[in-house]
Amino acid sequence: QVQLVESGGGLVQAGGSLRLSCVASEPSFSLSTLGWYRQAPGKTRDLVATISPPGISNYADPVKGRFTISRDNAKNTLYLQMNNVKPEDTAVYYCYSKNFGGKEYWGQGTQVTVSS
Repeated sequence: QVQLVESGGGLVQAGGSLRLSCVASEPSFSLSTLGWYRQAPGKTRDLVATISPPGISNYADPVKGRFTISRDNAKNTLYLQMNNVKPEDTAVYYCYSKNFGGKEYWGQGTQVTVSS
């Protein structure tokens, strides 16, 4: 059973930084497409960023230029560096993986709260 475990969430002031991590037990981690999604109260779960196996990244418009997604295949770990955070970034952040067979997995989520 593949598990994704997020960490690094918490309370941060607007303009500050936070780094989220996601450790995966996926055996084919290096061949998986990975991503971060977020869900604010009363809203849908939305894409934040994705990164392909070769390392090509894609970002949602609200976070472009502020967030950076990266991966360390040797550590089976996905990261999200969040800079210049805003109150509207407040949400539960979820780690996501899709392996080469198309199977999808989600983490349990980590809360990020940005105070103004």
